[in-house]
Amino acid sequence: MKHRFVALLAVVTVVLAACTPVQRFHGYAPTDADLAQIEVGQDTRESVAEKVGRPGVSGVMQGGAWYYVQSDWIEQGWRAPMETRREVVAISFDNRDRVSNVERFGLQDGQVVALSRRVTATGPSGQSVLRQLLSGLGRFNPAQMLARN
Repeated sequence: MKHRFVALLAVVTVVLAACTPVQRFHGYAPTDADLAQIEVGQDTRESVAEKVGRPGVSGVMQGGAWYYVQSDWIEQGWRAPMETRREVVAISFDNRDRVSNVERFGLQDGQVVALSRRVTATGPSGQSVLRQLLSGLGRFNPAQMLARN
């Protein structure tokens, strides 16, 4: 009787532990206090790197911005992870590599952006390749093959 109670208690503990939310933190975004150290028009890429660190993402064009991205997620049991907080800090530079703008965006400012879309807008026109192959099978005449040889 005592062993059954201990086993039942262990099973209940495992089930409850599996339902406990797990928080995950990804990336890095500088705090407002860190960003207050950056002077627009004065600081360069190197001085920004010294003050707040280098970002994980940067713009690809000359004078492109640096992007610091941080997101917090909650995973609970079998449910899909849910993003609870996102911050993107964008530091733009002018053509002399001096800071021209500092912006912070949150989850409420975000939009879903399709980075890659593999959908045809109008759908396929005409017959598909498979339909063309299958329609050709009905027109096959073995006598025509023998007559040519």
